[in-house]
Amino acid sequence: MRRSFFAVLVLVSGIAAAQPWPAKPVRIIVPFAPGGITDSSARLIAPKIQEAIGQPVIVENKLGAGGVIATDYVAKSAPDGYALLMGSPAAQTLLQFVQKLPYDGLKDFAPVTNVNTYPLVLMVHPSVAAQNVRELIALAKAQPGKLNFAGAGGLTQFSGEIFKYLAGVDLVYVPYKGGAPATAAAAAGDAQVTFANYSDALAYMKSGRLRPLGITSARRFPQSPDVPTIAEAGVAGYQVDSWNGLFAPAGTPPEIVNKLAAAVQQGYKDPALRKRMEDMGSEPVGDTPAEFRAFVQSELQKWSSFVKQSGIKVEQ
Repeated sequence: MRRSFFAVLVLVSGIAAAQPWPAKPVRIIVPFAPGGITDSSARLIAPKIQEAIGQPVIVENKLGAGGVIATDYVAKSAPDGYALLMGSPAAQTLLQFVQKLPYDGLKDFAPVTNVNTYPLVLMVHPSVAAQNVRELIALAKAQPGKLNFAGAGGLTQFSGEIFKYLAGVDLVYVPYKGGAPATAAAAAGDAQVTFANYSDALAYMKSGRLRPLGITSARRFPQSPDVPTIAEAGVAGYQVDSWNGLFAPAGTPPEIVNKLAAAVQQGYKDPALRKRMEDMGSEPVGDTPAEFRAFVQSELQKWSSFVKQSGIKVEQ
């Protein structure tokens, strides 16, 4: 009788183990608070993945340490396709060159697809007597250490630090707990300058509460074609791009990774989804796992070289 019981138990366990993925809900872990662009991006693609795989896709926010806590959590999760990360450039690439992290941003992950890209915007409070980037540089050089810029660590600080390095100016960094509070502080006049995610910047640019001087990306952003890039506005070689990408833990079976990527790619065939992505200030991507891995590798190489060259420090 006991042998029969254990035989049945082994049989049931074997059947459970052999169940094809997915056999239960899939979670997308977001490193930041609800409402930001990383969270919104995850919530836009989740229904499309759910349609494709036939299981609920749940977005879960796990905050802390500028994205490091959530990123480490997924890195150490089982590689079974049930815990995914909506990653961002700071925790995935930049921070490992300025502080010790408990994971490797590429080796400990299976890149799935780059969900979207978006620039940051260099903006000043209307009280700042600079109508363009060159005038801001001249003002900062005339008053070294008198101007400050608001940020929230990661790229919102790094964008300012690289600007300081390439333009040869001294701006004082003022940290805030999030990108939205940093932008709001600049709009209130508590800081003179800020480098904000485009989604955080949009309402302030439209209302005139902050004056945009430049886009951090290499080319002008389609949603704001009149705002020049910082490079063309006077800081040669300047380029900082932000993005959100879907990652699984390293060791996740390639067939699962490919199914997830295909689900996002299929989702982007829906014009309504693409428009919603664009309306919140981002450009949808949806590349292959191999293309995304190559992109992340290029980001790692770029930031490694620049941090070594400049000695830039980034807080979290």
